[in-house]
Amino acid sequence: YTDWAWTSFVVFSISQSTMLVVGAIYYMLFTGVPGTATYYATIMTIYTWVAKGAWFALGYPYDFIVTPVWIPSAMLLDLTYWATRRNKHAAIIIGGTLVGLSLPIFNMINLLLVRDPLEMAFKYPRPTLPPYMTPIEPQVGKFYNSPVALGSGAGAVLSVPIAALGAKLNTW
Repeated sequence: YTDWAWTSFVVFSISQSTMLVVGAIYYMLFTGVPGTATYYATIMTIYTWVAKGAWFALGYPYDFIVTPVWIPSAMLLDLTYWATRRNKHAAIIIGGTLVGLSLPIFNMINLLLVRDPLEMAFKYPRPTLPPYMTPIEPQVGKFYNSPVALGSGAGAVLSVPIAALGAKLNTW
């Protein structure tokens, strides 16, 4: 592995751990069902498999997209939620720590089995898009100082008090 692989591994580990814990704790606290973290992780895994299949259909090798391993960490989160007797703070702290420690380990094992993504990216270059699919650059900030934009913005802001005043005058 090179330094870019290590950096991306760290960034993805943090983001995927956070995504799993925040989403699963949200589901568990509002549904009260201990198995929802595993259910949530299974849904994310299925979505990733669909994306992997789409890349494969475009002609990329099967191991070009790596499916993250969420389910074992989610099972630990569910066990923590069950063991802490629905104490949400303990579930967040202990379960979040377990996911943060276990998910990078599972994904490291997963990533060691994959061919070098940088080599694959050069071997399978991104296809050129046809003209009708070429993205148009967004015109951000183009009309920032135009009188039309300022007038429409002021009109949008003032329309609420004016409508409220009109409703008040109409009741007399």
